[in-house]
Amino acid sequence: MSKAKRYNPTIQKDTPLKIKKFSLYIFLIPLFMAVIISLMMLEIKDFIANIIVFSLFFITAKSNSIGLDQELEYYTKTLTKAPKTPYKLISGIMLGVSTFVSVYVAGDKGILISLFLGMVSSIGYFLYFGFDPRADKLENIGDISAEFVLETLATARGKLSSIEEDMALIKDVKLNSQLKVATNKAYEILTNIEADPKDVRVARKFIIVYIDGIKKVTKSYVEMNENEITEETKTRLYTLLNDVEKRFNKEIIRLKKNNQFDLDVHIDVLQEQIKN
Repeated sequence: MSKAKRYNPTIQKDTPLKIKKFSLYIFLIPLFMAVIISLMMLEIKDFIANIIVFSLFFITAKSNSIGLDQELEYYTKTLTKAPKTPYKLISGIMLGVSTFVSVYVAGDKGILISLFLGMVSSIGYFLYFGFDPRADKLENIGDISAEFVLETLATARGKLSSIEEDMALIKDVKLNSQLKVATNKAYEILTNIEADPKDVRVARKFIIVYIDGIKKVTKSYVEMNENEITEETKTRLYTLLNDVEKRFNKEIIRLKKNNQFDLDVHIDVLQEQIKN
């Protein structure tokens, strides 16, 4: 137990995340076999006990998987709030409960041994996987509040999600393809803003005007009978989305140039400090 290494998604790269996420599902294999065997042998009491234990371990594994996803998202974002639901805490507790029930009910061991093994399981989980992030990453950027940045990005992603839902209803292959390109580029812009939040102010026009405009056009399109939309209107849409793509490309280039400018400034400042 003393040699267990705590899980940290920012530094532990020797084991793929997928293995970490699905490691607890390994417990389900022998439990599932126990359920099948007890059912085949018509041992109803054992069957019920094995079903309960299997369900508890499944909830534990699922909670762990969600918790690790939340943690990875937390550490890969510059600004974010701590997860609202502590899935890793739930998973650690559930592992202890699952182990206790497995040993005491299905294994027919004494309550003290069962409690001891349950506690060891929970402690081992937290030593290896750690706890859920608890501190919000909401440092202000100059005179721009982190809350404002998060709200702006959340609004934009919500609109893009709405556009993607409407895209699923559009049968026109060309229009769908153009919308896909536009939304992908929009997500790229949002990712750039997230990495350098001070850009949110100058990019706000893009978020409000362009994404909202695409959303309104797409919504109007799907509310009509697609067969009744004229070729002239479709042609105008194709042209419009071509212009949107060009505008998005310019925005991406501008954001990257701004980041390059910031890097050059930091290098110059460091060089001056070294000289002095």
